[in-house]
Amino acid sequence: MEPNAREKRYSVSRPIYNTPSLEVAGERQERQVGSSLWDRLHKSCGCSSKGSLRMLKRCLPVIDWMSRYPIKEWLLSDVISGVSTGLVCSLQGMAYALLVSVAPVYGLYSAFFPILTYFLLGTSRHISVGPFPVTCLMVGSVVLSLVPDHPSVLAGNVTVTHPNGTDEDLETRRIMVASTMTVVVGLFQVAMGLLQVGFLVRYLSDPLVGGFTTAAALHVFVSQIKIVLSVPTDSHNGPFSIFKTLIDVFTNIGQTNVADLVAGLLTIAIVMAVKEVNTKFQHKIPVPIPIEVLVTVLAAGVSYVVDLDSRYGASIVRSIPRGFAPPQPPDTELFLEVLGSSFSTAVVGYAVAVSVAKVYAAKHDYAIDGNQELLAFGVSNVLCGFFSSFVASTALSRTAVQESTGGKSQVAGIISALLVLIVILALGNLLEPLQKSVLAGIVIANLKGMFLQVTEVPSLWRQNRTDCYIWIATCLACVVLGLDVGLLAGLVFEMATVVIRTQFPSCSSLGNIPGSDIYRNMKDYKNITEVPGVKIFKCNSPIYFANIDYFKERLRDTVGFDAVRVFKKRNKALKKIHKLIKKGKLKASEGGGVSVVSLGVDNEGFEVERDATQQVDVRVDWTSELPVSVSVPQVLIHSLVLDFSAVSFLDVVAVKSLRLVIKEFLRIGVSVYISGCDDDLIRRMESLALFDDVVTRDLLFLSVHDAILFIKMEVASKSTPNPIIDKDSKDPLPFTEEEDLIETYDNQPRAIHELSN
Repeated sequence: MEPNAREKRYSVSRPIYNTPSLEVAGERQERQVGSSLWDRLHKSCGCSSKGSLRMLKRCLPVIDWMSRYPIKEWLLSDVISGVSTGLVCSLQGMAYALLVSVAPVYGLYSAFFPILTYFLLGTSRHISVGPFPVTCLMVGSVVLSLVPDHPSVLAGNVTVTHPNGTDEDLETRRIMVASTMTVVVGLFQVAMGLLQVGFLVRYLSDPLVGGFTTAAALHVFVSQIKIVLSVPTDSHNGPFSIFKTLIDVFTNIGQTNVADLVAGLLTIAIVMAVKEVNTKFQHKIPVPIPIEVLVTVLAAGVSYVVDLDSRYGASIVRSIPRGFAPPQPPDTELFLEVLGSSFSTAVVGYAVAVSVAKVYAAKHDYAIDGNQELLAFGVSNVLCGFFSSFVASTALSRTAVQESTGGKSQVAGIISALLVLIVILALGNLLEPLQKSVLAGIVIANLKGMFLQVTEVPSLWRQNRTDCYIWIATCLACVVLGLDVGLLAGLVFEMATVVIRTQFPSCSSLGNIPGSDIYRNMKDYKNITEVPGVKIFKCNSPIYFANIDYFKERLRDTVGFDAVRVFKKRNKALKKIHKLIKKGKLKASEGGGVSVVSLGVDNEGFEVERDATQQVDVRVDWTSELPVSVSVPQVLIHSLVLDFSAVSFLDVVAVKSLRLVIKEFLRIGVSVYISGCDDDLIRRMESLALFDDVVTRDLLFLSVHDAILFIKMEVASKSTPNPIIDKDSKDPLPFTEEEDLIETYDNQPRAIHELSN
């Protein structure tokens, strides 16, 4: 608010509410119990015409959106977009096949088949389905580990190479591994979709995905550098593989093929430059310049005319057979070998695709069904695996082409698939003279967006250092350990940060802004006062087994004393006082007081200690000097308010400890109140049996201010019994034997104590 702005005020007059009184005033009603699992299954399996049609549209979204497809408004735009995207799909498919270490023709298959199934099952209107460089590289790393360049290598218990195998045999085995892994990826995705666990990808946070994709881009770059230079390297996989590949590249850099190097560098420079022009003038150019297509056609023509293969030894595509390879089942013996990598690839592929789909769904105002997307990609990948293809996802650059050229629906995807089909059946042989370094250059040029994610790190550091640590840790782990293990390490690190943030939550002591019902952290404001005799403690986290000990430590630091230690010291002092009274060295007043006026707190020990203290009823003012040499910690408060407005849940361990903490304060004369609990938290307290004869629901208050006003009223009229502590004029019940044991022993010593008995 501006200093000169007129101050706005409001005033509210209402009763002081604790939970029972609020429930009476608000006429609280019990929630209706949800229907049973059997009822839900019966309802979902019930058959009606409308229900069947709704289920059919849910399983086959194409029925829903095609029935409402505006042909006049959308068809022409989809055709133009499909043609443009189809050309890009063909070339990117061939280029990304190099990442999988298979022939470029299999990239064409991978750019064709997934579009067909996604057209029927997908819910995004704009994404272009096909190969994605990160998932291609993840598949390629498995392919190279099971079928390396050098034969006679055993992969686990499965022999996948042979010392006398030809290049053709090597290619056959590699595509078998890639297609088998693709089937396993698809099965994982289908299973996740059927189990409705699409929410699991939410654990892949933006910083984690950013670090992972940046590291993946570096892996892709290194894998393509050797193709641009056309130098021989060994097959490396696993930890430090990227560094081993770089060592091989620099060791053999003297064998660089100049023709391939020049073609690759020119491709990178031209593609990146024209893409910048497309981005800068996207509002002025009706259709983005298909630079990959132009460069590929020009490079293939130059290679054919100059005969780069024969004259300069350039590495070219050589063979792109017309038509499709016959379908073949996956090799089930490889399932166990690719299981772990397949799961991580399935999650990454789905996460990337859904992230891109949600961006365009928000832009064009429609919804994405995450579980249906899992099914769509799962079925697509299973189909691809049977037709010698590799994992399908989406690529942001290809999707951007489809959307920016006017694509309105997956009709554009079908048109693009027709273009890929034409290339497979008729035009593929025209690209046989194309240098592989040109395809590698196209791959590298499309990595720019991934590498630019590094520029987000400084801003991430300023905004949230924990997220920045996740980004850096995931990126380094993926670079050093490999993509699959690195992703797992990044996910573990991310989960660890969440656990640490909840295990060591932010706790604070609150004070009152004078003249208001507002309570804030005492450290954040100058014009703030602490309520005399009252401590207000706030915990900004769920309370559960992992952080309950930290909660108690911070509570002890806030109030300035240990309630258990105070109780034991007082008992010790009382015993000595009784001994002095017995010996006649100390006399108690007629009211039982010793030395000073009592605070009105009866000091009772454990049941085993009462025999020694019941002979004389002694009331002591613990704020004054005692007649015995016992150092009793000072307790300068009479009330404690626990602000649970930021506590979302409690578990059974936390509830048990919380009940003990409340009783520990009550028996040393400190009243405890809990404020800010929502109804769900109160229900959880009730279900976990927090309340008993001592800890009752009356200590729950609507807000901190309600609790403070109640405390002030109690202090002002000391003659009025406290309805929360002295309900029905009954003294608080003593601790049970189990509670005494829990309170006396810490967790680890208690476990040792129990084992020793």
